[in-house]
Amino acid sequence: MNILSAICSLLFIGCNPKKNDSEAKSQDDLKTEFSLPKKLREVSGIALSQDQKTIWAIEDAGNKNVVYGLNRKGELINDVLVENAENNDWEDITKDAAGNIYIGDFGNNDNDRQNLSILKLDLNNPSQTTTKVTQTTKFHYEGQTEFPPKKSNLLYDCEAFVEKDGSFYLFTKNRSKGFDGTFLVFQIPNQEGDFEAKLVGKLKLEGSFDDAAITSASINSKNQVVLLTHKNVFLVSALFENNFKNYAIQKMSLNHNSQKEAVVFVDDKTLLIVDEKDKNEGGNVYRFSLK
Repeated sequence: MNILSAICSLLFIGCNPKKNDSEAKSQDDLKTEFSLPKKLREVSGIALSQDQKTIWAIEDAGNKNVVYGLNRKGELINDVLVENAENNDWEDITKDAAGNIYIGDFGNNDNDRQNLSILKLDLNNPSQTTTKVTQTTKFHYEGQTEFPPKKSNLLYDCEAFVEKDGSFYLFTKNRSKGFDGTFLVFQIPNQEGDFEAKLVGKLKLEGSFDDAAITSASINSKNQVVLLTHKNVFLVSALFENNFKNYAIQKMSLNHNSQKEAVVFVDDKTLLIVDEKDKNEGGNVYRFSLK
């Protein structure tokens, strides 16, 4: 399997790939939808409510244990305090097919955390001001035996996940010395408990750290996954079939470099993307069409 993975990485496509270009240029530039409220400087994840009227946003380590609700014009509706959770390092937020919301408390810059978890929230009313965690999925990574590992093997940070058919899929952020675009895919059951995250894939993206270090993920109704980096989006198709050995990756340049940290599908071809505020730049929500 390691040999196959290496060959697949060199080709930049999965084994037995569907016919597809390894890189495609968008016909549309990144378009600014709106600027975020000034208080939201470090948004790390966004999700849409089931009716798509509310954007739920979170911030990462050093910020409050609060989920922020915005309308589709970018106006802040309310702050929802998560009463029974701490924001150790909230790095992404997603929902399942039923509309349940989950926060990934799995930011792990130094690859040394041993309190990783995914939090399910009672969050179904945009006017509510408090909520509680109703399910905690604790986990540790299969294959990690050192905390932290050697600098050449810092593959256990995570800022991106999706939920599909009763499982969470995590896409790690490579922080290794000698970055080469490699990332790991782990599967965890969507259940209360403490689990070993099963390693189900070892993939590779093309480019430097800003090109290929994954900061967020989203999934559409076709089971396509989009992976966000500072400069690009990567559309991954047929990832879940045949034990992650039959997939295709399409790279799309955003023609824009900023600290992009959050992405969500609006429909099967349209994304909302958020970057962090940095001095006089960033802090925006952008619209991007996959073509």
